[in-house]
Amino acid sequence: LPSSAANLRPGAEQKVVFITARVHPGETPSSFVCQGIIDFLVSQHPIAKVLRDHLVFKIAPMLNPDGVYLGNYRCSLMGFDLNRHWVNPSAWAHPTLHGVKQLIVQMYNDPKINLEFYIDIHAHSTMMNGFMYGNIFEDEERFQRQAVFPRLLCQNAEDFSYSSTSFNRDAVKAGTGRRFLGGLLNDTSYCYTLEVSFYSYIVGGTTSAVPYTEEAYMKLGRNVARTFLDYYRLNALVEGPPAPIPKTR
Repeated sequence: LPSSAANLRPGAEQKVVFITARVHPGETPSSFVCQGIIDFLVSQHPIAKVLRDHLVFKIAPMLNPDGVYLGNYRCSLMGFDLNRHWVNPSAWAHPTLHGVKQLIVQMYNDPKINLEFYIDIHAHSTMMNGFMYGNIFEDEERFQRQAVFPRLLCQNAEDFSYSSTSFNRDAVKAGTGRRFLGGLLNDTSYCYTLEVSFYSYIVGGTTSAVPYTEEAYMKLGRNVARTFLDYYRLNALVEGPPAPIPKTR
């Protein structure tokens, strides 16, 4: 997404948030969450304007377009689970991953760019609510800093569960974007998998499940975007009284 001249002026350090979605074709809720993020960031909402002035958002909304077109649940046209091939993607067999990884590595090696976040959006078939997976680090301070964003998101989104958020280094997940990039990027970068339930969420303090709708998924996306305002402590720059987060459609 385009950022303002303030962030892209020559010589300025760019803080980049990289977001990907739909690497698993059957996980349709991830597209609605991503749509909510995009629609909010390009809107005229005062928070969106501040975010565009201070951050660069790079978004790949569909990493597995051929799998989506074919109606596959998890695999690409070639039969690969793309989210297990980040370590060494092939330009022939995993072209979208290859291209996105090249772009991320290029930005990582650019001294004028600080790649601060990578978030890969998925949907979960058995868990409820939205939640995140993060990485495990030997550095306790880095591990604690990694928990800040999901904690803030939990305050902004009633359907996001911090208690379901977990940090792991499961060997089965070694080829995922979150795990691979978490090992590649430096200690100022944070990599997450954002999961959202296929079916419902439970609001804190209640016991009844609320069915997810397309609008509720997009609202989660809007709340993900607005959480960057809190993370970077940019609230004082928002002009006028607090504006409600608009409905996407």
